Amino acid sequence: MYNKHLETFICVAELGSFSKAAEALYISSTAVIKQINLLEQELNLKLFDRTHRGIILTKAGRSIYGDAKYIIQYSKDSITRANNAMQGADKVIRVGNSMMTPSKFILDIWAEVRKFCPDIKFHIVPFENTPENAREILANFGTNIDIVSGWFDEAFLDYRGCAALKLANDPICCSLSINHRLAFREKLKITDLYGETVMLIKRGWNKYTDAIRDELWSEHPQIKIIDVPFLNAEVFNKCESENNILIDFGNGGTVHPLLKRVPIDWDYTIPFGILHSPKPSETVSEFLEAVSKVYSK
Repeated sequence: MYNKHLETFICVAELGSFSKAAEALYISSTAVIKQINLLEQELNLKLFDRTHRGIILTKAGRSIYGDAKYIIQYSKDSITRANNAMQGADKVIRVGNSMMTPSKFILDIWAEVRKFCPDIKFHIVPFENTPENAREILANFGTNIDIVSGWFDEAFLDYRGCAALKLANDPICCSLSINHRLAFREKLKITDLYGETVMLIKRGWNKYTDAIRDELWSEHPQIKIIDVPFLNAEVFNKCESENNILIDFGNGGTVHPLLKRVPIDWDYTIPFGILHSPKPSETVSEFLEAVSKVYSK
């Protein structure tokens, strides 16, 4: 927790604004201010002067800023050394697992992949599916987590500083309550959504969902669109409780027991694959190479 507050402090100091830091960290301005206030209480120091023209680092803040980056990096390096020591000579890959990044994909491909790398082992690392956690994991592959499954586009990978091995083009579909008037349908048409409230990840997250948004806005004004920042439990709960329709990804059942995933009659898909460091370890590289061979058959 202490390191998280320091990272938030660094971001605020570099951007010079609570709101800009909140946008960069994908959290609310209230959360940023709360973290800075807690850090000031923990250090018993005033780090920023709040003025009507913005915030200014205090003398103490400027001094702490120089040390904070070292503390964060030292902490991450220590974790890496500890993980390496724990793993020893084993070929271990740490797989991030959350509601929206399930590790089931390994089970789906493992029978074939193990023919190429039978010595590799996996440790499942659970994490809470929040924008802040996602940002940290993607920017620091190899520290606590080596790979996660997920959806992406090229801009997303560039912005997050990570790479991906594409496994499939997943259909973009709809999730809705099992009690929704359209739940009995095997497949939906866009006109079925007329008069409905559709929940869609906010613009800028992915070009494929942005394309859907553009079509709905320009060609189907009868559909009401509301933005969601991220797909998580809160969003799925809201979809079910308010009887909305959520633009969702993948095949099969949803992560919510009272929601049903229904395909829709359009050609929109989104790349799905294994997200990893641009410079993966030898073990991760071996695994990715094996997966590529399996999918090239």
